[in-house]
Amino acid sequence: MTVSRRRLLPVLAGAGLAGGGMARAAVPVPLKLIVLDVGGTIIADRGEVPKAMLGALGRHGVAVTPRELASWRGASKRMMIEHFVRRARKSESLVEAIHADFNASAMRAYEKVARIAGAQEAMRAMQAMGLKLATTTGFDRPLNDAIMRRLGWEHFFVASVTSDEVREGRPAPYLLFRAMERAGIGDVRQVAAVGDTPLDLQAAHNAGIPAWGVFSGAATEERLRKEPAVAVLSSVAALPPLLRKGAPAPICR
Repeated sequence: MTVSRRRLLPVLAGAGLAGGGMARAAVPVPLKLIVLDVGGTIIADRGEVPKAMLGALGRHGVAVTPRELASWRGASKRMMIEHFVRRARKSESLVEAIHADFNASAMRAYEKVARIAGAQEAMRAMQAMGLKLATTTGFDRPLNDAIMRRLGWEHFFVASVTSDEVREGRPAPYLLFRAMERAGIGDVRQVAAVGDTPLDLQAAHNAGIPAWGVFSGAATEERLRKEPAVAVLSSVAALPPLLRKGAPAPICR
């Protein structure tokens, strides 16, 4: 019988053998915080972000294709703009103008925000389990807050962190660490994340936090399965039944 590394390491850890020494029973750590991405994870992704970004870049003479933009989904919007401005060898003074243009376009596009089907019910179910909820996003604070006000969702979250509040966006882990700090959680074993982009899952991996991918947004199921994840789900609506079965399994890749 062949035993994969993915299957073997949790067994060894639970037996107290991964670090050597005598066997001891693993003590389960209760899950306390679920950190949710916003666009494509709890609100519908109808192409508002790439359309607004391509328009803002183009109006300032920075040529980018939709395919080039795709790999940046989930990233800090300012970091994205800085990258393409530098690549085009344009003046960095354009970054602020393009960012303001993008935010204005995205704000108009999200005047009618569509929820991911079942997302609100899933958040209520997770709260009923005693879990804290937080959000992280590549949006900046004004856009994120406008979206939450329009949905009436502010009360769901003990913390929200936007890309303008950390030194570096995804795939760096700082958004997640800041969400933990604001939620009063100091142990990554008590945290799990949910996101619809490869960068969401990479950030969770870099933070040492298990994550579920959801193909309700920017990335396909096939693409998300190439990243470290507990599982890939159709949407966040499928998560509460899994949480009722217990905390996510360790990721060993």
